Amino acid sequence: MPVGYLRHVVSYWQREYDWRRWEARLNGFAQYTTTIDEQTIHFLHVRSPEADALPLIMTHGWPGSVAEFIDVLGPLTDPASYGGNPRDAFHVVTPSVPGHGFSVPMATGWDHQRIARAWAELMRRLGYERYGAQGGDTGSVVSPLLGHVDREHVVGVHINGGLAFPAIEAGDVEHLTDVERRRLTAAEQLRTVGTGYAELQGTRPQTVSFGLSDSPVGQLAWILEKFWEWTDPARALPEDAVELDHLLTDASIYWFTNTSASSANLYYENRASFNEPSEPSGVPTGIAVFPTDPAIRRVLDRRHHIVHWSEFARGGHFAALEAPDLLVDDIRSFFRLVR
Repeated sequence: MPVGYLRHVVSYWQREYDWRRWEARLNGFAQYTTTIDEQTIHFLHVRSPEADALPLIMTHGWPGSVAEFIDVLGPLTDPASYGGNPRDAFHVVTPSVPGHGFSVPMATGWDHQRIARAWAELMRRLGYERYGAQGGDTGSVVSPLLGHVDREHVVGVHINGGLAFPAIEAGDVEHLTDVERRRLTAAEQLRTVGTGYAELQGTRPQTVSFGLSDSPVGQLAWILEKFWEWTDPARALPEDAVELDHLLTDASIYWFTNTSASSANLYYENRASFNEPSEPSGVPTGIAVFPTDPAIRRVLDRRHHIVHWSEFARGGHFAALEAPDLLVDDIRSFFRLVR
C-alpha cells in the first residue's frame, strides 16, 4: 500500500470524518452485553417487525466489526420497507467476536470452537430454538462450527469471504476448471506473500500490538492494508469499493477500544488448529463466492453439506460493505430453502 494513499486517508480521518454521526447510526440499533463462559459478549439484537421472522446470528471477522453490517440490517430485518418480501425477514443478532470491539477484556483460550459454543448459548438465552448462522472471514469458520455444536437448532449456514487455503487432494487437480485453477494460483500467492500479518498475529500478538495501540496511524495502516489487498480487484482504491467513512468507522472502533492485541490473539488461539470442520455437519449450507474468494466447490463439498452456491462478478472479501445488495439477496435465497 503506497504511503501517499495512507496520508490521504489519515488526512480525511483528521479533518472530515465524523465519528459522532457514525456512532449515532450504530446506537440506532439495540445493543446489549452479557457474560458467557466468563467472557463479556457485546451484541446487536435487531428484531424484525415480522413476528414469524427467522432468527439469524451473523459473525464478522478481522479486521471487521459489527459496524460492517450497518447496511444489511435494515433489508434483512424489514424487507418490506426495502422492496422485498416480508416472508424473507430475519431477527438479526450480531455479536462482537471476543477480543474485538466491545467484547473485552478477553480471557485466554477463545478459539473458533469456543466462540461457536458461546454463540449457541447466546441464542439459547435469547429464546431462539430454531435459527440460522451467517458469516464471513472468522464468521466463515465459526458459523459452520455452530452447525456442529448446535445442529439440533441450526437450520442452515450461509458463508462468504473465507480465506482458508483450498485443501487440494491429488485427484482434484485434473478436474479443476480454469476459474478454479486461477483461484488456486491466487491462493498460493496469498500463502507466499500475503500472510505476514497472520504470522505476526498468530505468534507475537502482544508484540505487534505495542506499536498499533500507541499510534492511531499505525492501527489504521494495519487495517487499511487489508482493504487495499482484499477488496474488489476491479476497483482501483479501497474507497472505490467501500465508503471511506465505513472503513474509518471500523478502524475507529479498533482504536477507541484498544483491541489491537486482543483481536490479534484470536490468530494465536487458533494457531495449532484453525478448527475448521473436517466433515459436513449435515446442516444445509449456502456459499456466496466473491471475486477475491479462493473457493473451490469440490474441496468445500468435503467439509460442508452445500445446497446453495452462488458466484458474483462484483464485490470482494468485505461483502457486507462492498456489495450489501448481493449479499442480502443471496442470504434470502438460501434461507428460503430451509425456513
